Amino acid sequence: MPEKTAMLRFYEELNDFLPEGRRKKEFSARFSPGDTVKALIESLGVPHTEIDLILVNGVSASFEHPLRNGDRISVYPVFESLEIGQVTRVRPEALRRTRFVADVHLGRLAKLLRMLGLDCLYSNSCDDRTLSRISSDEGRIILTRDRELLKRSIITHGYCLRSDRPMEQLIEVVKRFDLREKIRPFSRCLRCNTLLQEADRDSVAASVPQYVARTYRSFKRCPDCGRIYWRGSHWEHMKGLLEASL
Repeated sequence: MPEKTAMLRFYEELNDFLPEGRRKKEFSARFSPGDTVKALIESLGVPHTEIDLILVNGVSASFEHPLRNGDRISVYPVFESLEIGQVTRVRPEALRRTRFVADVHLGRLAKLLRMLGLDCLYSNSCDDRTLSRISSDEGRIILTRDRELLKRSIITHGYCLRSDRPMEQLIEVVKRFDLREKIRPFSRCLRCNTLLQEADRDSVAASVPQYVARTYRSFKRCPDCGRIYWRGSHWEHMKGLLEASL
């Protein structure tokens, strides 16, 4: 059967996923009989996790809406402030808790998120199948630069990072998920993501350098890996870096 054609227009940051010639304007795209809106959109490189609203010929539609020749499709990103309660959102409700799982290429970002006290799982040995399962089973938002990963149907919550620089990625995530009020710096272990516990100086004296035990009074310990933290020069450096960026 012959291919059919639809007209599409992507809005705001969804244009980041399109080639220059298709950005911020209407363009035509071919599809095969039986294709859905989701199939066409993702064939153009836009992950479904980035989309909040689809209009087909001016009427809100789901991802599974069957396409017809000549359809005009408008695709909108996740809305932060615009109320669209009277139309059909294609995304599920927001997660009750904002928790992340980062792919294998985002180790530095995971550490920065933990530095802010934000829950982010990370392992440099997780494959895409494992990441997808963790996201689905634990209600975690996948962070990645891999568009193909976010196209997996099992994934409902994810974000495709635009920058390849860890600090810029951190700013992206904080702004995208409106996390400023949830930041609790240096409350989580940078190595294993566990919440830290207060520790008195006597209990850690044998595990830290002598000058640290003499100089500092406030310590925290990870109950899982045992790593000890104190507000030394490294703490002040990281704090200044975060304040300057956020």
